[in-house]
Amino acid sequence: MLHGYGPTILQGAWLTLSLALISMTVAIALGLLGAAVRLSHVKWLAALGEGYATVIRGIPDLVLILLIFYGGQDLVNRLAPLLGHPRYIDINPFIAGVCTMGFIFGAYLSETFRGAFMAIPRGQAEAGAAYGMSGMQVFRRVLLPQMIRFAIPGFTNNWLVLTKATALISLVGLQDMMFKAKNAADATREPFTFFLAVAGLYLLLTTVSLVILRWVEQRYAVGTRLAEF
Repeated sequence: MLHGYGPTILQGAWLTLSLALISMTVAIALGLLGAAVRLSHVKWLAALGEGYATVIRGIPDLVLILLIFYGGQDLVNRLAPLLGHPRYIDINPFIAGVCTMGFIFGAYLSETFRGAFMAIPRGQAEAGAAYGMSGMQVFRRVLLPQMIRFAIPGFTNNWLVLTKATALISLVGLQDMMFKAKNAADATREPFTFFLAVAGLYLLLTTVSLVILRWVEQRYAVGTRLAEF
Protein backbone atom coordinates (compact mmCIF):
# COMPACT_ATOMS: atom_id res chain seq x y z
CA MET A 1 0.00 0.00 0.00
CA LEU A 2 2.84 2.39 0.85
CA HIS A 3 5.14 0.96 -1.85
CA GLY A 4 7.85 0.07 0.65
CA TYR A 5 8.00 3.54 2.18
CA GLY A 6 6.30 2.47 5.43
CA PRO A 7 9.52 1.90 7.46
CA THR A 8 10.92 5.23 6.23
CA ILE A 9 7.80 7.11 7.31
CA LEU A 10 7.87 5.35 10.70
CA GLN A 11 11.47 6.51 11.15
CA GLY A 12 10.27 10.01 10.40
CA ALA A 13 7.46 9.54 12.94
CA TRP A 14 10.01 8.69 15.64
CA LEU A 15 11.97 11.82 14.74
CA THR A 16 8.75 13.85 14.93
CA LEU A 17 7.98 12.47 18.40
CA SER A 18 11.54 13.17 19.58
CA LEU A 19 11.31 16.73 18.26
CA ALA A 20 7.99 17.29 20.02
CA LEU A 21 9.16 15.89 23.38
CA ILE A 22 12.46 17.77 23.49
CA SER A 23 10.85 20.98 22.23
CA MET A 24 8.19 20.74 24.95
CA THR A 25 10.92 20.29 27.57
CA VAL A 26 12.53 23.52 26.39
CA ALA A 27 9.12 25.21 26.26
CA ILE A 28 8.32 24.17 29.85
CA ALA A 29 11.59 25.69 31.09
CA LEU A 30 10.99 28.92 29.17
CA GLY A 31 7.33 28.96 30.19
CA LEU A 32 8.15 28.69 33.90
CA LEU A 33 10.81 31.38 33.53
CA GLY A 34 8.42 33.57 31.55
CA ALA A 35 5.66 33.13 34.12
CA ALA A 36 8.02 33.99 36.97
CA VAL A 37 9.23 37.10 35.12
CA ARG A 38 5.69 38.23 34.30
CA LEU A 39 4.65 37.83 37.94
CA SER A 40 7.73 39.71 39.17
CA HIS A 41 7.31 42.90 41.16
CA VAL A 42 10.21 44.38 39.18
CA LYS A 43 8.47 46.40 36.51
CA TRP A 44 11.04 46.12 33.75
CA LEU A 45 11.24 42.34 34.19
CA ALA A 46 7.45 42.03 34.07
CA ALA A 47 7.37 44.23 30.95
CA LEU A 48 10.06 42.08 29.32
CA GLY A 49 8.05 38.93 30.01
CA GLU A 50 4.86 40.51 28.70
CA GLY A 51 6.67 41.62 25.56
CA TYR A 52 8.01 38.11 24.92
CA ALA A 53 4.56 36.53 25.33
CA THR A 54 2.75 39.18 23.30
CA VAL A 55 5.16 39.33 20.35
CA ILE A 56 5.62 35.57 19.95
CA ARG A 57 1.92 34.77 20.29
CA GLY A 58 1.07 37.49 17.78
CA ILE A 59 3.24 36.20 14.91
CA PRO A 60 2.36 33.04 12.91
CA ASP A 61 4.45 29.99 13.77
CA LEU A 62 5.64 29.51 10.18
CA VAL A 63 6.93 33.08 9.98
CA LEU A 64 8.78 32.66 13.29
CA ILE A 65 10.28 29.35 12.19
CA LEU A 66 11.67 30.89 9.00
CA LEU A 67 12.87 34.02 10.81
CA ILE A 68 14.61 32.14 13.62
CA PHE A 69 16.11 29.43 11.39
CA TYR A 70 17.47 31.62 8.61
CA GLY A 71 18.05 34.67 10.77
CA GLY A 72 19.74 32.62 13.47
CA GLN A 73 21.98 30.89 10.95
CA ASP A 74 22.96 34.22 9.42
CA LEU A 75 23.73 35.66 12.87
CA VAL A 76 25.85 32.65 13.84
CA ASN A 77 27.88 32.89 10.65
CA ARG A 78 28.41 36.62 11.14
CA LEU A 79 29.68 36.07 14.68
CA ALA A 80 31.76 32.96 13.97
CA PRO A 81 34.65 34.78 12.19
CA LEU A 82 34.88 37.21 15.08
CA LEU A 83 35.38 34.24 17.40
CA GLY A 84 38.08 32.65 15.23
CA HIS A 85 35.91 30.22 13.27
CA PRO A 86 36.27 31.09 9.56
CA ARG A 87 34.26 28.17 8.15
CA TYR A 88 30.58 28.36 7.32
CA ILE A 89 28.38 26.83 10.03
CA ASP A 90 25.35 24.88 8.87
CA ILE A 91 22.90 24.60 11.77
CA ASN A 92 21.41 21.14 12.26
CA PRO A 93 17.67 21.24 11.37
CA PHE A 94 16.75 19.14 14.41
CA ILE A 95 18.54 21.48 16.82
CA ALA A 96 17.07 24.47 15.03
CA GLY A 97 13.63 22.89 15.24
CA VAL A 98 13.94 22.19 18.96
CA CYS A 99 15.12 25.72 19.73
CA THR A 100 12.47 27.31 17.52
CA MET A 101 9.50 25.27 18.76
CA GLY A 102 10.66 25.56 22.36
CA PHE A 103 11.01 29.33 22.03
CA ILE A 104 7.58 29.72 20.42
CA PHE A 105 5.64 27.50 22.79
CA GLY A 106 7.51 28.81 25.81
CA ALA A 107 5.53 32.02 25.24
CA TYR A 108 2.23 30.14 25.20
CA LEU A 109 3.12 28.13 28.29
CA SER A 110 4.17 31.27 30.15
CA GLU A 111 0.55 32.38 29.93
CA THR A 112 -0.69 28.94 31.00
CA PHE A 113 1.64 28.80 34.00
CA ARG A 114 0.99 32.42 34.95
CA GLY A 115 -2.74 31.81 35.06
CA ALA A 116 -2.23 28.61 37.06
CA PHE A 117 -0.09 30.38 39.68
CA MET A 118 -2.59 33.22 39.93
CA ALA A 119 -5.40 30.70 40.56
CA ILE A 120 -3.73 29.57 43.80
CA PRO A 121 -4.99 31.54 46.82
CA ARG A 122 -2.25 33.67 48.41
CA GLY A 123 -3.08 32.18 51.77
CA GLN A 124 -1.57 28.87 50.65
CA ALA A 125 1.94 30.33 50.48
CA GLU A 126 1.41 32.29 53.68
CA ALA A 127 0.31 29.14 55.47
CA GLY A 128 3.41 27.29 54.29
CA ALA A 129 5.65 30.11 55.51
CA ALA A 130 3.81 30.08 58.85
CA TYR A 131 4.73 26.42 59.25
CA GLY A 132 8.39 27.37 58.94
CA MET A 133 8.96 26.33 55.32
CA SER A 134 11.56 28.10 53.25
CA GLY A 135 10.58 29.83 50.01
CA MET A 136 11.78 26.86 47.94
CA GLN A 137 9.90 24.40 50.15
CA VAL A 138 6.71 26.44 49.82
CA PHE A 139 7.12 26.44 46.05
CA ARG A 140 7.93 22.72 45.79
CA ARG A 141 5.46 21.35 48.34
CA VAL A 142 2.57 23.82 48.22
CA LEU A 143 2.51 25.89 45.04
CA LEU A 144 3.93 23.57 42.37
CA PRO A 145 1.49 20.63 42.86
CA GLN A 146 -1.49 22.99 42.74
CA MET A 147 -0.06 24.88 39.78
CA ILE A 148 0.29 21.64 37.84
CA ARG A 149 -3.35 20.75 38.50
CA PHE A 150 -4.53 24.13 37.22
CA ALA A 151 -2.12 24.11 34.27
CA ILE A 152 -2.82 20.63 32.87
CA PRO A 153 -5.80 21.62 30.63
CA GLY A 154 -3.87 24.48 29.03
CA PHE A 155 -0.71 22.36 28.84
CA THR A 156 -2.65 19.61 27.06
CA ASN A 157 -3.87 22.04 24.43
CA ASN A 158 -0.37 23.45 23.88
CA TRP A 159 1.13 19.96 23.60
CA LEU A 160 -1.39 18.98 20.92
CA VAL A 161 -0.77 22.17 18.95
CA LEU A 162 3.02 21.77 19.25
CA THR A 163 2.84 18.16 18.09
CA LYS A 164 0.97 19.16 14.93
CA ALA A 165 3.17 22.24 14.39
CA THR A 166 6.29 20.04 14.14
CA ALA A 167 5.21 19.38 10.53
CA LEU A 168 6.30 22.94 9.72
CA ILE A 169 9.93 22.12 10.57
CA SER A 170 10.10 19.93 7.45
CA LEU A 171 10.24 23.20 5.49
CA VAL A 172 13.76 23.86 6.82
CA GLY A 173 15.04 20.40 5.90
CA LEU A 174 14.24 18.21 8.91
CA GLN A 175 13.53 14.70 7.65
CA ASP A 176 10.50 14.06 9.84
CA MET A 177 7.51 11.98 8.73
CA MET A 178 6.06 14.92 6.80
CA PHE A 179 9.33 15.30 4.88
CA LYS A 180 9.46 11.55 4.21
CA ALA A 181 5.83 11.48 3.08
CA LYS A 182 6.41 14.39 0.70
CA ASN A 183 9.38 12.61 -0.89
CA ALA A 184 7.40 9.37 -1.19
CA ALA A 185 4.44 11.21 -2.70
CA ASP A 186 6.70 12.90 -5.26
CA ALA A 187 8.34 9.58 -6.18
CA THR A 188 5.11 7.61 -6.57
CA ARG A 189 2.75 10.44 -7.57
CA GLU A 190 0.31 9.26 -4.93
CA PRO A 191 0.15 12.21 -2.50
CA PHE A 192 -3.24 11.26 -1.05
CA THR A 193 -1.96 7.85 0.10
CA PHE A 194 1.06 9.14 1.97
CA PHE A 195 -0.46 12.30 3.41
CA LEU A 196 -3.43 10.25 4.63
CA ALA A 197 -0.98 7.86 6.33
CA VAL A 198 0.78 10.79 8.01
CA ALA A 199 -2.56 12.25 9.10
CA GLY A 200 -3.37 8.89 10.72
CA LEU A 201 -0.03 8.85 12.56
CA TYR A 202 -0.58 12.39 13.86
CA LEU A 203 -4.09 11.43 14.97
CA LEU A 204 -2.73 8.35 16.76
CA LEU A 205 -0.08 10.43 18.51
CA THR A 206 -2.51 13.09 19.67
CA THR A 207 -5.08 10.51 20.79
CA VAL A 208 -2.54 8.64 22.92
CA SER A 209 -1.37 11.98 24.33
CA LEU A 210 -4.93 12.91 25.29
CA VAL A 211 -5.45 9.61 27.09
CA ILE A 212 -2.21 9.98 29.07
CA LEU A 213 -2.75 13.64 29.96
CA ARG A 214 -6.35 13.08 31.01
CA TRP A 215 -5.15 10.29 33.30
CA VAL A 216 -2.56 12.70 34.78
CA GLU A 217 -5.27 15.33 35.23
CA GLN A 218 -7.48 12.86 37.09
CA ARG A 219 -4.57 11.85 39.32
CA TYR A 220 -3.89 15.46 40.31
CA ALA A 221 -7.62 16.05 40.87
CA VAL A 222 -7.91 13.24 43.44
CA GLY A 223 -9.40 14.68 46.65
CA THR A 224 -10.11 18.11 45.18
CA ARG A 225 -13.55 17.41 43.70
CA LEU A 226 -14.93 16.17 47.00
CA ALA A 227 -13.47 19.20 48.74
CA GLU A 228 -15.20 21.49 46.25
CA PHE A 229 -18.56 19.97 47.10
